[in-house]
Amino acid sequence: MGRKVKKEAESPPKDVFDPLLIESKAPATAVLMLSSPENEVLAKACDALYKFASKADENKLTLLGLGALEHLYKLLSHEDPIVRRNAVMVFGIMASNHDVKKLLRELDVTNSLIPQLAPEEDVVILEFATLCLAHMAVEYTSKVKIFEQGGLEPLIRLLGSPDPDVKKNSVECLYLLVQDFQNRAAVRKLNAIPPLLGLLESEYPAIQLLALQTLEVITKDREARIILGENKGLDFLLNILENSELSDLHVETLAVLGNCLEDVHTLQLIQATGGLKKILSFVEVSTVPGIQKNAAKAIAKAAYDAQIRKILHWEDVEKFLLNLLETNNDEVKVAASQAISAMCENIDSKNIFGLQGIPQLVRLLSSDNEEVKEAAVTALSNLTTASPRNASVVAEAEGIEPLMKTLNARRDGAVANAIAVLTNLSLQEPSRVSIQSCGIMSALARPLRSTNSQVQSKAAFAVAAFACDAAARTELRHAGGLGPLVKLLHSKNEEVRRNACWAVMICASDPLTALELCSQGALDILEEINLSTKRKNKFSEAALEKLLDNNLSQKYSRTGYLSSSNIIANGFYDCGQVKHGKKFLSLEELSKQELTDRRAIIFINAK
Repeated sequence: MGRKVKKEAESPPKDVFDPLLIESKAPATAVLMLSSPENEVLAKACDALYKFASKADENKLTLLGLGALEHLYKLLSHEDPIVRRNAVMVFGIMASNHDVKKLLRELDVTNSLIPQLAPEEDVVILEFATLCLAHMAVEYTSKVKIFEQGGLEPLIRLLGSPDPDVKKNSVECLYLLVQDFQNRAAVRKLNAIPPLLGLLESEYPAIQLLALQTLEVITKDREARIILGENKGLDFLLNILENSELSDLHVETLAVLGNCLEDVHTLQLIQATGGLKKILSFVEVSTVPGIQKNAAKAIAKAAYDAQIRKILHWEDVEKFLLNLLETNNDEVKVAASQAISAMCENIDSKNIFGLQGIPQLVRLLSSDNEEVKEAAVTALSNLTTASPRNASVVAEAEGIEPLMKTLNARRDGAVANAIAVLTNLSLQEPSRVSIQSCGIMSALARPLRSTNSQVQSKAAFAVAAFACDAAARTELRHAGGLGPLVKLLHSKNEEVRRNACWAVMICASDPLTALELCSQGALDILEEINLSTKRKNKFSEAALEKLLDNNLSQKYSRTGYLSSSNIIANGFYDCGQVKHGKKFLSLEELSKQELTDRRAIIFINAK
């Protein structure tokens, strides 16, 4: 028998290292592992870092401090798909931190992520790459980079991804990007509207909401509204409004439709299909303040076009807006008042609001909310301009007293428009008498000192309107209003300067007020204005003439002559010609001077 020879087991090659399992609870160790040449080690290290960063925001800062991002950045272009995928996941989760974002901008991470947005790419890479870009797109500089690096097209393409997370991140990123005008125009040209409309049919409310918010920004541009209409977008939007199960999307849907109302062609399209009636009916029965406010805002914006105002009037928009004034929400009242202001440009709407809305607006003047007060008084200003009937309705609604109180409002717009309404009412004698009895001239002294040019202009205009009455001029003089009025003659604002000149001309109708105006320096300022071809106006010339005609001593001293209509009375004195730029002295000032050998001052005192 032959002897059996036992075959020895083959020993492994001497240069092969046996597998080594490393367990570590220190993130620093995982960061060190990112320098490994082995793909499996890199993949596991990235996975561990992802889990660590997901737990808390302070963990992200820990990894930032350990220099993990610089190592991970190199792995974004790694040849192994699992290593690359895991590295992208870490970036996606860490980019939510502000300090991390700062470093990612310096590393130009967007330039490495955008090429990985190809549809055939691993869905996990797509999810976390778009998540990272969405976090980055919050900052303006990143918006510019994403645009310049060609990120818009792949993001729009991914709106059609079968994965809901990829869709959500992509549309969120686009929403942030279109806040910039340049991106908005580019997104429209890249035909993003059809896929965005497609997202409205998503089963995920978060995706639907982001799609609507993006459409709301994009449709601020007319071209986008046209594309929306061509792609049956209006039907999509109206269907959402009619679906009570989608009530959480109604506010944003109305915001998009509100933009569409600004375009005559699109509005006619909505009206032709009965859509406008649907929108108004829907909002009328809604009790959601956000919906009511957005609808009123949309009407206010749209009503700046004459043709749109006509269409809205045909649809009885006035009734809808008047109902909104009765709500308990201040923001809704503000939006409704602003819409009424805009619709006043239509004469038929103005008449309707005048008959039915003025008492409601007058009541709003007593609101504790300054914004409500301002919006209501602005509406009243528009309603009473060039409308004596509406001005009478304000007086009948006992609006004078609350208007006078509004002169002390904290908002300049409220003060300016309250003055405007009171001035409109002054054109009717009974109202003017009532307003003067409330102390209008004393009340105007404060607005005349305002630093707001609109308030200054309206206040000076009101002085001109009320100063036709001698008692009113006396009241203004005693209230210290002439000084601030004279200062307005220096204004660089043409309208303020013109109205101040007009007010000075009216106030100079009696000698006492004319004298006070002269002592405040009005003559010198008016002479200076009239020397300038750019600054002078017909009121500045008339004001100077009126001041001199009611202050004959100064007129004779300055010009050396009196006209045939100038009647010298007691108190006139001739102190000789005063050189330009020199002060004209009063009798009291002259009497205090020592006697000289110059010619005597002639003083008329027939008494």
